[in-house]
Amino acid sequence: MKEACGVFAVFAPGRAVAQLTFDGLYSLQHRGQESAGMAVSDGELITVVKDMGLVSSVFDERTIECLPGNLAIGHTRYSTAGESTWRNAQPVFRSSGGMGIALAHNGNLTNTSDLAEDNGMLPGVLTTDSDLVVELLATAVGRMPPGNNMLEEAMVEVLPRLEGAYSFVAMDESHIFGARDPHGFRPLCLGVLPVDKPVDNGEYVDEGEGVGYVLASETPALDVVGARFIREVEPGEMVVIDDSGVRSVRLPVATGQEPHLCIFEFVYFARPDSMLYGTEVHGARRRMGEYLAAELPVRADMVMGVPDSGVPAAEGYSKASGIPYGQGLVKNRYIGRTFIAPQQEARMAGVKRKLNPLRESILGKRLVVVDDSIVRGTTTKAMVKMLREGGAEEIHLRISSPPFRWPCYFGIDTPDKSELLAANMSVDEIANYLGVDSLAYLSLEGLQKAIGVPGGGFCTACLTGEYPIPVEETALRRDAVLAHSISLQRNTIVVDHVGSI
Repeated sequence: MKEACGVFAVFAPGRAVAQLTFDGLYSLQHRGQESAGMAVSDGELITVVKDMGLVSSVFDERTIECLPGNLAIGHTRYSTAGESTWRNAQPVFRSSGGMGIALAHNGNLTNTSDLAEDNGMLPGVLTTDSDLVVELLATAVGRMPPGNNMLEEAMVEVLPRLEGAYSFVAMDESHIFGARDPHGFRPLCLGVLPVDKPVDNGEYVDEGEGVGYVLASETPALDVVGARFIREVEPGEMVVIDDSGVRSVRLPVATGQEPHLCIFEFVYFARPDSMLYGTEVHGARRRMGEYLAAELPVRADMVMGVPDSGVPAAEGYSKASGIPYGQGLVKNRYIGRTFIAPQQEARMAGVKRKLNPLRESILGKRLVVVDDSIVRGTTTKAMVKMLREGGAEEIHLRISSPPFRWPCYFGIDTPDKSELLAANMSVDEIANYLGVDSLAYLSLEGLQKAIGVPGGGFCTACLTGEYPIPVEETALRRDAVLAHSISLQRNTIVVDHVGSI
């Protein structure tokens, strides 16, 4: 079960945090549109609310007012290889050892089957790798003597056994946790909420009344709740936040690994105003367009971007090439990303609802059309047809990333190589299939130069086939998700701890 979702967590003594969590999730809505949820603790009881739909449809003012507490985690999800159902919405919850455990996950594990088999779990109930992680944590907590740090100890025990991609936020009744896998495939950042006394430059406060902290997939979620960015959670690190402040725990995992942040966070997933590796995503995307123009020039009358993620690269292409920039497509702002729709039929239907040509702008013109990527080609083919019908004389498609040829097992919606256009066709064949006059992709070297992060490591497996983690066995058994035989009893426990759903 692969995910590329948004996670959020907040610890703010003396403040009701449900509204902050709502605002944080709202700013992460682009990372998942199928379900949303939050778990909130008042220090004694964790209440979980989750449902299918956008953040704004799952939560309203009355729901938020009914969620008292000063610490919370939240999640917004899209599924890639599993059912889009309420059961798979997050956060996931268990009760063990007299405490509640809630967890939200961005990423995808690659050793789910092995973990389940090693722990004697039986097939039939667990439906996501996130479910499995919470089950392992609950089992570990259940073996421990009562204490204040049981979940922390359980995470130190369980997380080193996980392989693949994860950025977790988790909580018990009095702590929140954030953790990244040793490769750092998915982003996670830490921020501090405003306090009465000044905060030392570049340092977070680790004690003092009223100090609050936030964890989020992307920095705009910090901005929207008024938190100040501190730093990114490091690969292989766990941060623990409670009344005493923030502590960093280095997980007992392999050291000396290079970071492998998914390069598609810069190309597509992250918001333009996000900061990754200290670099603003929007600026990197503009530079992708500049390198694209230098590598792949063409004679044309107008440069246009495919809204929205192709627009910054189109602006850069126009600047570098001297070809005027213009708008050729208008986007319905109430339509989400077709790439992350879970079904092919939904993606195809979403294209016409999402985009419409500006005929007076494109009539009789030679167009350079800039987009960030081609995965399946569904939206691109439909978009090219629209431009042709709108009167474009020539269409020269320029892609601000290399060909997407390999499936991702770490969280992108590409479970099968047969679905990837560039894995099955040459560039000329793709151009003919899409109906464009020419097609060209940015080189990997150009992409890395455009991002411009010296020393920053990336996972480029979807572009190169070079996986940081062996995936052959995972590819054969990725759908084998097993369950523990006690899971049927667990459903009753969840009902006891869940508020209005």
